Amino acid sequence: MNNKLAFAVAALIGGVAWAHAQDNSMSFFVTSVNPGKGGDLGGLDGADAYCSKLAAATGSSGKTWRAYLSTDSVNARDRIGKGPWYNAKGEKIADDVASLHSDKNNLTKQTALNEKGEVINGRGDSPNRHDMLTGSKTDGTAAPETCGNWTMGGAEGAAIVGHSDRTGLNDSAEAKSWNASHSTRGGCTVEAFKGTGGDGLFYCFAAN
Repeated sequence: MNNKLAFAVAALIGGVAWAHAQDNSMSFFVTSVNPGKGGDLGGLDGADAYCSKLAAATGSSGKTWRAYLSTDSVNARDRIGKGPWYNAKGEKIADDVASLHSDKNNLTKQTALNEKGEVINGRGDSPNRHDMLTGSKTDGTAAPETCGNWTMGGAEGAAIVGHSDRTGLNDSAEAKSWNASHSTRGGCTVEAFKGTGGDGLFYCFAAN
């Protein structure tokens, strides 16, 4: 009996460990809508809280959400955890930070889904919403343009954006970059973002 009990306990523990290792619940998404103030996201804390709010609305729980945003003192790549990350349909986006910032990631128009599992309009769609606020360079470190560290939502400032559909005006690396394609223009309002193909959306990653 003791041997059978020990075996059952071991099997249970092994099953739990396997289930944890195979967890492909949502740990990445694109925000479905801007919070309402353009580039003024309430700083990093406000952006993180917004990621958490959207995730909770879908029933996601137990995760610590971080916006993929850099500031003049924080690199986006350093705040999103170690990975791996999966979208709302359980499709893997990347194994870790290194692969996320390499050609090995799986970020495309079909996989960069919002928290509801919906595809984000890209180049060729109307309206185009593929510009994702990041304030980052291709390696995930801080760029100068961050809409005042995500506190500016008016006619001043600019932000670096990436293309969630990996498509742009040409075949350049910048046009195909998910996190560092170009700068916005005309300020940090949602209307200004729309002028370059965006809607003030950004990426959210689970840091745990």
